[in-house]
Amino acid sequence: QQISSQQIPNLSDIKGHREMQQTNDHALKERQYFNAYMQALQQGSCKNKVIRAMYAGPRCVGKSSIMRVFTQQEPIKSQNPTQIVDQSEKMVHLQVYKIKDRTTYDLHQIWNNSIHQIVQLQYETKIKNERRSKLVNEQMITKQNLLMIDDRHRFHIQSSTLVKENMAKASILHGTTITPTNSSLFLKQYQDFFQYYYPSWLNESLDDSQYAKIWDFGGHSIYHVTHQPFISSNSIYILVFNINQNIHDKVLTRDCRLLKTTYLQSMQEWLTSIIGCNSSHDKITATIDSDQVYHSLPIVILVASHGDCMVNKQQGIDRFITFERELRTTMPNYNNNIYSSRIIFNCNPDDNSDITRADREKCSLELHEIMKSFVESLPFMCNPIPIRWYIMATILHSPINSKNDDMASSIIYHIRATRVRKIMAKQEIKLLAKDFGLYEGDDELISMLSYLHDLGEIIFCRKSGEGGTIVTDVDWLLHIFRAIIQLHHCPSRNLQMQSLYDAASRTGKVSTEYISHVLLPYNLDDDTKKSIVNLMETYDILCAIKSDNGEDIRTYFVPYLLESDVKPINLSQYHVSKMLYIGYERNDIPYIPDGIYYCLLSSCLKEWNNTKVELHYQCAKFYLVRSYHYIIIKKENSHIILQYCYQKLSDSTSANSIKSMVYNSIYNYRPHNIVKEKLSSLVNDRMPKFKGAIARFYVRCIKCNKLTYIDSKSESLPGNLVQCQNENCNMLFESESMNDWIYLNQESKNG
Repeated sequence: QQISSQQIPNLSDIKGHREMQQTNDHALKERQYFNAYMQALQQGSCKNKVIRAMYAGPRCVGKSSIMRVFTQQEPIKSQNPTQIVDQSEKMVHLQVYKIKDRTTYDLHQIWNNSIHQIVQLQYETKIKNERRSKLVNEQMITKQNLLMIDDRHRFHIQSSTLVKENMAKASILHGTTITPTNSSLFLKQYQDFFQYYYPSWLNESLDDSQYAKIWDFGGHSIYHVTHQPFISSNSIYILVFNINQNIHDKVLTRDCRLLKTTYLQSMQEWLTSIIGCNSSHDKITATIDSDQVYHSLPIVILVASHGDCMVNKQQGIDRFITFERELRTTMPNYNNNIYSSRIIFNCNPDDNSDITRADREKCSLELHEIMKSFVESLPFMCNPIPIRWYIMATILHSPINSKNDDMASSIIYHIRATRVRKIMAKQEIKLLAKDFGLYEGDDELISMLSYLHDLGEIIFCRKSGEGGTIVTDVDWLLHIFRAIIQLHHCPSRNLQMQSLYDAASRTGKVSTEYISHVLLPYNLDDDTKKSIVNLMETYDILCAIKSDNGEDIRTYFVPYLLESDVKPINLSQYHVSKMLYIGYERNDIPYIPDGIYYCLLSSCLKEWNNTKVELHYQCAKFYLVRSYHYIIIKKENSHIILQYCYQKLSDSTSANSIKSMVYNSIYNYRPHNIVKEKLSSLVNDRMPKFKGAIARFYVRCIKCNKLTYIDSKSESLPGNLVQCQNENCNMLFESESMNDWIYLNQESKNG
């Protein structure tokens, strides 16, 4: 029997039908994902995946080399010091690596995967619920066609409902009424955001891994003040030291210069800054090598470099144990924060033998396992992160110089280019979030900004400006901070400008002209310059100096500018009091970091603000107007030293008159109490871990030569007697410091 041509299937028709079916399926899936995305915007979240791991330690100990080895890269020969402004493009050397296997990733890829994961959960939940409601039918083809039509209609209604709910919420936040015009605008924004992410989801596998964002900070002492805005309590720290140096040795630079700072002092700076910033007193439990360890937050992992300088492995271990013993005895209350890994890296770039490579990999894996154990135990990693935070992170910190055409035409790129600036007020971020349906209230906005700050994606300073200041480019801010406080040769041939640079290095004072000249390469407008100066004042990096009548003279006090070779203060023409010390008991705060000391100087300048302030290395001399004397504030290891001085006069009558006025001023004004209260306030504010610690006055025992604090018992003793509080001394002695400061009165001092 012959078959007619009409009965023969047309292959092109079959292919076209299949393509149409696939197109319909893809369109349906896209609508389903859009519906899930809209649902996720309201209630979607996933567990935090990222933490910051910061390499810290003294300068030139090999932090950058260890970081490279750890992320499976070769050490660099003759590597420049990290974060010298004119020697490196990136101020913050960072990478993101997967904690599971140490492979490196792009952070925005992780954000994208997290958003995909949240939407995928909503999508799968929706599909499962629908499958339960569908009945199996014999007529599959007919039923599938009918259901497809029905599904399209239903999903369209549900998506529209979710869009309307989100738009209504945005309308309430804006205080506006939804109209057909702005309704279409909101719908297009939601669709544009969805289309930015959706194409990458089609070929992306979901990943529930945890990641560490690694930072490498420079160890130069001048940089310690700039670390404060970037240190976070929700981070893990890897503290590196040079195993070839004794802890009491002076820090050695790459050009073989010895600094005034010892390795112990540098470690004290880092540990006090890192641990002091954390207000939590919680402890975590981690299992490392089958050993359950209890640690306080934040976690500091101690590792060593320069293993190639050791004769054998045992010598390295012995030196490591000696180093950790010194830390234990000098800073006993930090012991619960420090994990001694006893890992010693060989990062010698000239030694790439198979044995050395194997040793590097072994050290890296050991450090990796330790970090992994701590990360899995941290409460910060269990926090649910809303999808809105990831989207805002992408907006605030995505690259705008993209060569990708799809990226360049995306809504994220457009927002970043038109609405995001390097430094912004919190109100601007709030309006941005509102405009794109990502705002849920001020409390959540602050939590989101704090989270991004903890990861180092932004800087969020609550105390600056109205409601807070946000910096969206961290590297840019570090460049600017350090351009101002790190003096280099003056690039200008203008003699006036060279004079400003010279004055800054000699006096620690800078003019607005100096700041403007330093910031010329950044092409900043006046408002941005003002915001940066306000931010630096908030962090006490600089402080405005006012004239004797309180007027702003456009000059700033920047103690970090002073070089260590600045001439010491000359007091040969003055009568000088004995030293009075201010500090804390070692078990409370074993070390006062330079950052706190410089903040104290700035705070005292605000108290005694006039143009006669003099700065010297680790020392400042403040003039007290109409009191005819100076207050000298110095730092010596873990204590602040106070002295006062007044001019020597040849005429005895005038000299006695001035002496009486000075003593009356000290007795009535009690400047030592003012300094102690300011120190206590700064510690409470900037080192919340030690909030409530009691600042005390100390004098030096003439018997054992150690400092002893003054308590109520000492003040009840006759004359200038003090009883030494040190266990091995406990002797009574006469203290001239007590006479000059604590017991000062008119009767005992007049003439």
